[in-house]
Amino acid sequence: MYRAVVFLRRLEPRTARTTSEVVNFVLWPIAILTALNRVVIKAVNGHYITDDFRPVYDAALAFLNRRPVYTADFGSVDPHYLYPPSGTLLIAPIAILDPERSRWLFILANAIAILIALYLLLRLFDLAITSIAAPILLLATFSSETVTNTLIFTNINGLVFLGEMVFLTLLMKRKDLWAGAAIGLTFAVKPILAPLLLLPLVRGQWKVFVTAAGIPLVLTAVAWPLSVDPMDFVRRTVPYLSESRDYFNSAIVGNGMYYGLPTALIWGMRLGFLAIVVASLWLLWRYYRKDELFYVATTTGVLLTASFLLGSLGQGYYSMMLFPLLMTVVLRNSVMRNWPAWLAVYGFMSYDSWLSSRFLTSGRAAEYMRTTLGWSLLLLVVFAVLLYRYLAARRDGRLDEGIDPPFLREDAPARRDRAPDAPEPEATTAPAGR
Repeated sequence: MYRAVVFLRRLEPRTARTTSEVVNFVLWPIAILTALNRVVIKAVNGHYITDDFRPVYDAALAFLNRRPVYTADFGSVDPHYLYPPSGTLLIAPIAILDPERSRWLFILANAIAILIALYLLLRLFDLAITSIAAPILLLATFSSETVTNTLIFTNINGLVFLGEMVFLTLLMKRKDLWAGAAIGLTFAVKPILAPLLLLPLVRGQWKVFVTAAGIPLVLTAVAWPLSVDPMDFVRRTVPYLSESRDYFNSAIVGNGMYYGLPTALIWGMRLGFLAIVVASLWLLWRYYRKDELFYVATTTGVLLTASFLLGSLGQGYYSMMLFPLLMTVVLRNSVMRNWPAWLAVYGFMSYDSWLSSRFLTSGRAAEYMRTTLGWSLLLLVVFAVLLYRYLAARRDGRLDEGIDPPFLREDAPARRDRAPDAPEPEATTAPAGR
């Protein structure tokens, strides 16, 4: 009886005593129900525009039944199966169940992977699940276009995001072989995280490359003789992957082709942003590599944003991989502590649609361009912040001390921002209620 009373008391509504408790009480129910809505309703309902799961399921079924896998018609705009034989081997078990139940299970696996990845992201920044950052992160994540469409279209990006967070966590802990194994598993399916190998390269963590390359090679060696048409992946799929398409493509080249821009102008924009990215990476390495968390998270965001924007294919839901950069906003020296950065984030994260039945042309342009413009603005903001800090430090003659403004330094007698999970001082009189 006593235990029952204690348990029921824990469920009794309480009056918040601090700002942190207020935020937690307000946001946790909203965040949890938003996540459930995305998983149980929107994802299960699916969408008429596209279904990323069906070609993957069909390929897995063909693989298990010893039928050709790489038979896609690349002349159509329907989703195509593009995973290599190693990826086919990993996803083959999904075809054991019927398509509907398999899809539901795949949605659940992605949702769980995203939740685990978010927990790892919190821990990477030394934030507890009880901090106000947790419900804010959960609500923002499951309200975003990237997570919502990943679940609705039912692709593998949630699992790739988990692989990214495991890789970054283990990389920071110097567990190199395991970090390489985590990112190597994602390479076996899709090489979207390949730019992140620059991190262990410049940090001298050479063992990462052993498992990062070894695992996909081993899986390929196992899958190759089990596949009926593995060479068709090389002959048909690889050439297609190297091409740029003008639909469902938010990279500069994709939107440039869609709007009929001259090839020279497209290449000019790509090279211009490449110069900005190289400069940003140099400034980060030169002045921040000893600030490990800031350096790893910010460099991760720059590398991946650049690959989405400057590569042959960039799709909006790839932006899920940018959460580590966005999370740096809790750091005092973050490049994300300004309004243009979050204007950029709105562009590639918002689930809003700008298609208009009244303003057809402008609405279509806003919808098709917002992800491209968002990625572009984010790279410009990171570069501008770093460049401004560098020029200010050079003007003041303190480059040898780093480029952070004086008020951000640990030894500066400046005010400190309260940590996201730090409680406010207790009131002098206790509020009514519990």
